Amino acid sequence: MRFSVQDRKLAPRLIALAMVALALVALSDPAAARRVGGASLFGSHEVKSSRMSLFPKWRGTLSRYFDERKLADAPCTSTVFNRCHLREWKKFLKGLRGETRAEQIKLVNQFMNRHRYIIDPRNYGVPDYWATPRQFLTRDGDCEDYAIAKYLSLRALGFKPRQMRIVVLQDLNLSTAHAVLVVYQGRRKLILDNQIKMVVDHAVIRHYRPIYSINEEAWWLHRM
Repeated sequence: MRFSVQDRKLAPRLIALAMVALALVALSDPAAARRVGGASLFGSHEVKSSRMSLFPKWRGTLSRYFDERKLADAPCTSTVFNRCHLREWKKFLKGLRGETRAEQIKLVNQFMNRHRYIIDPRNYGVPDYWATPRQFLTRDGDCEDYAIAKYLSLRALGFKPRQMRIVVLQDLNLSTAHAVLVVYQGRRKLILDNQIKMVVDHAVIRHYRPIYSINEEAWWLHRM
């Protein structure tokens, strides 16, 4: 999927700010960060940190998502938002319960990739917004919204946080910022990407340079 001119203009600044901020945290807080040995995602080297305060948008998304889950039993006729409005998503996930892990990953990726790509300034009136699955399913979204919806769909199916990360990266072909979901299955690192129809192993993608990755428990700075 192609990106707009506005996306391209924002990308260099966002990438630069992310790299500087993450590097400063990793280097200034040895107790919070540690290097993960060996080459990993997209051939990078990782520094892991448990300091999550640097990511208020991600934490806010999780907070809104888990608040939504508490509203499960309200009727559709209620004037207050409830999970009845998530009926399509819930029905879809229920249909995947008996599938293998590999099939669940494939079908979640396909289901979310059907949605329309729309940039945050047009959708929410702000430069960058991380949406919950409910917001994505009703309003569509941009690359990190696809990744978040896939992450929380697989989470609802029983995948553990340690098996998944949202990866913010630089697309070298398009010279722009991008985000994908990586799912760890054994030794494989599977990429769920709104720009690629199929789920693929990270090793077949040569034009992505990871900057950082994150789940509910920690984040990782990536160095090439």
